[in-house]
Amino acid sequence: MTLVLGIDPGSRITGYGVVLDRGLGRGCEYVASGCIRTGTGELHERLQVVYRSVREVIQAHGPVTMGIERVFMARNADSALKLGQARGAAIVAGAEEGLEIAEYSATQVKQAITGTGGASKEQVQLMVMHLLKLTVKPQIDASDALAIALCHAHTRSSLVPHGLSTARSRGGRLRL
Repeated sequence: MTLVLGIDPGSRITGYGVVLDRGLGRGCEYVASGCIRTGTGELHERLQVVYRSVREVIQAHGPVTMGIERVFMARNADSALKLGQARGAAIVAGAEEGLEIAEYSATQVKQAITGTGGASKEQVQLMVMHLLKLTVKPQIDASDALAIALCHAHTRSSLVPHGLSTARSRGGRLRL
C-alpha cells in the first residue's frame, strides 16, 4: 500500500489530493483533499504559501510519491508563467520531503480517469467521486488533484510490476 499525493498547481488556488493505493489492482481509497488558497498578495508571497502548504500536507499525511500536472500553454503567457512558478514551488516542496515526483498532462489525467482526453472538469469530478466512493463533490481544484493522484497511482501500478517507473528520484533523475 502506498500513499500518493496529487497536485493541481495554481498561483491563486492549488488543489491537493491524497489517496491510498492498495496495490495489485485493488484500487485506491480517499485519504484527504483540499485547496490551498494563496490570497491576493505579491506573487512571491503566494508562491511561499504554495511551498509551505504543500510541505504541511506532505508532513501531515506522509505520501511517498507525488503526481503533478504539467504546465500547458495558456492563452495568456503571463498566466502560464505564474502557473509554472506555482508548480515549481510545489515540486520543490515535494523534492525536499524526499518524494518521487511524476508529471502528467491534463489529457493524460483525463484519459486515465474518464477514458477520454477531452473530458470536462465536471466529468472528471464525477468519475473521481465514483472511483473513490465519495458522497460529496470535492471542490473542483481538489477533484482535479485527486484525479492526478489516481492517474499517478494507476500509472505506478501498471509500471512497477514490470520494473519500470516514471517517477523522478530525489536526485532528479528519471527512473525507467
